[in-house]
Amino acid sequence: MDLQLKNKVIVVTGGAKGIGEGIVKLLAQEGAIPVIIGRKEADNLKVVEEIEKAGGKAAQIEAELKNPKECERAVNEVIHQFGRIDGLVNNAGVNDSIGLENGSYTDFVDSLHKNVVHYFLMAKYALPSLKASGGSIVNIGSKTAETGQGGTSGYAASNGARNALTREWAVELLPYGIRVNAVIVSECFTPLYQTWINTLGNPEEKLKSIVDKIPLGKRMTTAEEIANMTLFLLSERSSHTTGQLLHVDGGYVHLDRALNNS
Repeated sequence: MDLQLKNKVIVVTGGAKGIGEGIVKLLAQEGAIPVIIGRKEADNLKVVEEIEKAGGKAAQIEAELKNPKECERAVNEVIHQFGRIDGLVNNAGVNDSIGLENGSYTDFVDSLHKNVVHYFLMAKYALPSLKASGGSIVNIGSKTAETGQGGTSGYAASNGARNALTREWAVELLPYGIRVNAVIVSECFTPLYQTWINTLGNPEEKLKSIVDKIPLGKRMTTAEEIANMTLFLLSERSSHTTGQLLHVDGGYVHLDRALNNS
């Protein structure tokens, strides 16, 4: 299926690692021009160079998105370089374990800036261009908003806000034909996930216990599977889909827990 993304300029925050990298590389394969917004230029450039070697197009802008002024500068640089934005993927964030017992007020607010404030700011600054192009927004979210995890109040609150903003923006932007959807991630294996697993006692045993609870195929979701859904939602192939929270998780969140005993 042709997703009709050729030469579309798509901004992807946190596009140099993990899920973001998967989205960026698949966009390039579809002929789009992904623009990575990330805090480390070296990481950004590595992905851009890999894409260009494979015959695709990509660009990057170094920015620390928890700084509001950096969000505005990043969007302005994209517009200056390309003259348009056809889609925005809000993806950057980190499960930073800021909880009630171990987190201060400052820690909590900082976590919100890392994980959801820049979602709002990137959408706000990109909005005039998205109105002009009739583009769309995809917010990447986490199951923690629905299931809880323990010890990660900042991240869980941010993801609850991501879900709410997805539906709020879908309503607010109806007059402009801008669709807004979210892809909700549960257990997707990325370098950050590996780092987290390694902090636990018996990481291999813990990983197996998690995988055994994933109903479909007893395996982790891949970054490519998240990317597949994200690109579909960015494309005109999903032209009547907006305000949706789509779980790409092998049934992890919603299917009957009794399945885990089968």
